[in-house]
Order: sequence, then structure tokens, then C-alpha cells
Amino acid sequence: MSAMSDPSSARLPERDRPWLMRTYAGHSDAKRSNELYRRNLAKGQTGLSVAFDLPTQTGYDPDDELAAGEVGKVGVSIAHAGDMHALLDGIPLDKMNTSMTINATAAWLLALYIVAADEQGVAESELQGTTQNDILKEYLSRGTYSFPPGPSMRLIADTIVYTVTRVPRWNPINICSYHLQEAGATPVQEIAYAMSNAIAVLDAVRARLDDDALMGEVFGRISFFVNAGVRFIEEHAKLRAMSQLWDELGAEHYGVTDAKQRRFRYGVQVNSLGLTEAQPENNVYRITLEALAVTLGRCARARALQLPAWNEALGLPRPWDQQWSLRLQQILAFETDMLEYPDIFEGSHVMEGLVAELVGGARAEIAHVAELGGAVEAVGYMKGALVQSHRERWGRIESGEQTVVGMNSFDTTEPSPLTADPDGGILVVDPEVEARQRAALQVWRSERDIDAVQAALRDLAAVADDPDQNIMPATIAAARAGVTTGEWAGTLRDVFGSYRAPTGVGEAAGMPSGDLVKVRDEVERISDALGRRIKFLVGKPGLDGHSNGAEQLAVRARDAGMDVVYEGIRLTPGQIAASAVQEGVHVVGLSILSGSHAELIPAVLAALREAGAGEIPVVVGGIIPELDAQVLLQAGVAAVYTPKDWDLNRTISDIVTLVGNRYGVGEVAPA
Repeated sequence: MSAMSDPSSARLPERDRPWLMRTYAGHSDAKRSNELYRRNLAKGQTGLSVAFDLPTQTGYDPDDELAAGEVGKVGVSIAHAGDMHALLDGIPLDKMNTSMTINATAAWLLALYIVAADEQGVAESELQGTTQNDILKEYLSRGTYSFPPGPSMRLIADTIVYTVTRVPRWNPINICSYHLQEAGATPVQEIAYAMSNAIAVLDAVRARLDDDALMGEVFGRISFFVNAGVRFIEEHAKLRAMSQLWDELGAEHYGVTDAKQRRFRYGVQVNSLGLTEAQPENNVYRITLEALAVTLGRCARARALQLPAWNEALGLPRPWDQQWSLRLQQILAFETDMLEYPDIFEGSHVMEGLVAELVGGARAEIAHVAELGGAVEAVGYMKGALVQSHRERWGRIESGEQTVVGMNSFDTTEPSPLTADPDGGILVVDPEVEARQRAALQVWRSERDIDAVQAALRDLAAVADDPDQNIMPATIAAARAGVTTGEWAGTLRDVFGSYRAPTGVGEAAGMPSGDLVKVRDEVERISDALGRRIKFLVGKPGLDGHSNGAEQLAVRARDAGMDVVYEGIRLTPGQIAASAVQEGVHVVGLSILSGSHAELIPAVLAALREAGAGEIPVVVGGIIPELDAQVLLQAGVAAVYTPKDWDLNRTISDIVTLVGNRYGVGEVAPA
């Protein structure tokens, strides 16, 4: 009897349990974030998702030069075990499922979590949660790496090996395709590069296992963190394709015989790339549709879900904004009938066709990455491909081929009451947080047993220098001794060395000349008048690793005929000023999305003046509230661009005109 003719088969015997509901949250210091977590849990949130600030993510203490302006901005500052204790105070870790978005310093933050749990009397074997711990995607998209690829893969593998045997309910890694899509990945690329990263991780773990029989346990603890865009039908097909490929990979490549261990387990934050500054209220509908992609189909439903807030293209969300997103999850789970049915896409020819198309494309791309030597060796190739895909996506938006409601179409609007308050509808972090964290860090250092700290750091260095040892026990010992985040990471940098990931800018294909004729003519005219080609430095000061905008600006400026200097992420103001002088640039463009613009942009302006280059015009782009933009302009910035300035050709044209006017050649007639 078919499902259509048997009414009982159209419904589940019992309603499914909802997914784990999280809100990605954390800001300022541990005490304030703890208060936020408790309020969120009281509102019905069922798991924690901890956002760390950039110094914590990249392994710097709050008083480090590179941490200036970044402390407590995009997440909570955690400098030592005392901070972690305060962050989790009153939250029962034997019952809580905690996700930590942490990568380069994942081993360290997990160690701090284990120590905090021990202080609550909770054994590490009882802990539940996830560390993201996917370093490869940091080289490709998000930029919060700290060490070279080889040692980073060792850190991942050591964390996995330790948790499988000692913290068995913990997911030691989220293979993270989320940020690949944010960097421009197509669905095929998102699937293929995530699976390629997973293969690299699994191979690294297998090489460090004492018992090959544990490989099934390892495979069963690997989870994914995926993205879901507004094309929610295709996005759901993507998840079914990933489930199919993951099952095949476990069975065929790693010999995993237990079907339960081969399940594709994933958590989600839906797309932030598509959220707009223009008419930001429309983002509520986008988020809702994206949530359907990961909840509608039972066979590929998310295990955990966190939704962005409507205003994340404007700045940090407030608690009320996060509550709005949580209520959306609760309405989907508890008011709709979504959880009452078997898989509603089963037997759909459309869905089967989409899945087959994505699986075929992903297999071909996985094979190509393997031919290049695997994901670690293919970082440069994958980065270039992502920059190119993002360039093509943005070109479709600029041409109108891809509609973005409220941005490139239907842009007539009434003033929004949601952004009418003095802060523009966003959370403004207390500017004194950084000073308080620095002062608190000095107190922590003065009160600890320095001999125990130095001994722990010596042991950590010795273990790091011995590839046959697992880094986790020494890391946990360092956390107990009172070592700081910057000391732990600095010790490993001394052993492992430093690294700068490829930018992908040089690999991106040029834009067809017809799209840039007028801008190129302007570049040629001004360059001729200057006596040399316009030279444009694109810089990213501070620790912000979200480089998509900077990369696209650099590529477009190059396509327009400029001589472009782009050295990637994580530069100090002094380094940017020195490069500007050494390269003899005509204009500097700075990109910041982490909220540190108020501190870092004036610092770059001051560094340029100190270097004798104060006459070089500076333009700034990023998530910058209107009030802050006015302050920057008064400080000497020539122009400020935000996500509402989506036409890159117009931006480049503005910059060319600025150069011409600044150097007195703006009115030169074409030859």
C-alpha cells in the first residue's frame, strides 16, 4: 500500500523532538557574557554557542599590540582559566551542550573548559559539546589561523585523539563549510572542499592513533557546521548530497561498518553573507526561509541550529535581536506541524535530481583536490577558486542578473523604526572593556605561581617539539597552572613558526573589459597625468580575518588597471604605513568588519603621519555605523563605504577621482 493510500504512514507515531536551539553569543568580558547566557537559557535556548573575540581566537592576550581595538568586540575575551570560570559560572556543565566557535586555539579553549568543569566537580568524560577546530577553512575564508598547516593539522588530530578516549561525548571538530559559502563557495564547492578538509583531518588522525579499531569512533564523532542560503530548495539538496557522500566516505575509504557512526551529523548557522544593510528588516524573511532548508526534510534535518539576527549587516546584535531569532526557531518547532511527518522530500524526482547533480559535481572537485595532493596542499587552489566564485556572484548582483530585494531592486523605502534609536539598532560595546581586561590580566599575572607557569610552558614547548606526543595533556596542565591564552599560543609559535595564508587575489580571473570601460578610461587618464600607474594599497589592520570585501576590492581595482598592493590580513598600523611609503602608493584602502574601526583607523592615520605620508588619502570599508562614519571623516578619512555601497565599479571610480583631485590632476583631459 502506498503512503498516499495509507493515512497512518503520512504521520509519525510520535512528534519528533526539536533540534538543539542555540544563539551565537558573547561580547565584552566573561561576566557580561555569563549574564547574557543565563538570560538566553531562561528564554528557552537549549544549548550554548560561545563567540570569542579575535585575540582569543588567534592566540593573543588583551595587552598585545595586535589585540588593540579588538578586545571584546566580536565575542567574549577569555585570557585564562579565571575568565573561563567566570564565563560558565552557575551553568551546570554536566547538563549543558556547549558549542565553541574556536579554531587555532581550540585545544587551549577545550583545556580551559575541562578545567572549569573540574572546578564544578564535573568529570571530562561527562562533557557534551563541540569545538569547531577546522583550521583548513581558516586559511580559505575566515582568517583566524595562528600556525602553519602542518602543526595545525597536528593540533586538530591531537584534540580528536584525546577526546575520543577521554571526552567521548564531545565533538572535537566541526568540519566547517559555513565560512566557505560566506567566502563565495557555490554549493558544489562547499560540499567538495568540506569533504576534502574532512579527508585531510581523518588521515592526520589515523596516523596518530595507537589503535586502528578506534577509527570508527573517530568517524562517528566528526560533525559538520554548514551554511544555508536563501535558495532553500537547493540548499536542502546540498545537505542530502553531503549525507550521501559522508556515508560513502566512511564505508569505502575508512572501513567504518557501523551505519550509526557514518551518519552525517551537522549544526547550522544560516547565511550571513546575504544579509543586507539596505532595508535590514527584510533579513527576517531571509533568515526564516534559510531555516526551512535545514529543518523541513527529516532525513537531513539539523541536529543544532543557531540563527543570525536581522541586524548583523549593521553591527553586533542586541539581546532583544537574538531573542527574535530564538523565537523564530521556537515557532518553527512548536507551532508548526513540521516535526509530525516523515521525510516530506522522499520520492521527489526534483530533489533526487538536484542531489544527483550536486553529488556528481562535488565528486569531480574532490577528485581534483586529491590530484593536487589533498586539501592541505590545495589551499592555494581552493582559495583562488573561492575568490573567483565570489567575484562572479558579485558581478551578477551588480549587473542585476541576481536580484537582492531592497539593494539592487525594489529600493524605494520608508524609514525603518528598527534603526531609529541613537545607536542605530545595534549593540555598542563599552569602549572601556579593553582597558578593564588589560588591567584584570595584570592582576591575574601578579597573583599566580610564576614558577608553576614557567614550568608548564617549558613542558608545553618540549611536547610541541616532539611530534610523537599529544599536545592536550600539557595544554590542560598549562591551563591549571594559570598560563594565559597569549602565552600558550606564543610558546607554540616559537616551536611551530608563523604563517601567512594565500590571498587568492592573483588567481582570480579578470572581469570582462566591457564591464569596466569607463572606469579603466579614468584610471588611464589619471595615471598618464601622474606619470605612473595609480598605485592602491588595500590593507586589513588588526585581527579581522574576514577578507572577502578586501579581496573583491583588490581584484576589481586590478581589473580596472590599477597597480594593487594587497598583503592579506593581520597587519599593524605601523606595517600598513611602512608598506604605503615603501611602495609609493597614491591611496590606501582599509577594510574592517570586526567593530574595531574606531580604534584602528585613527591609529593608521597617525602611523602614516609619523612616516611622513600623511598626505596619502585613506578610504575605509566595513560594517561601520553612520555615527562612527562621521567621526572617521572628521578624523581625516577621505571616504567611508559600507555594505549598502554594493556597486564596486562606482567605488573604484570614486577612488580614482579622489586620487586625481588629491594630486591635482583630476581635471586633465583625455589625450
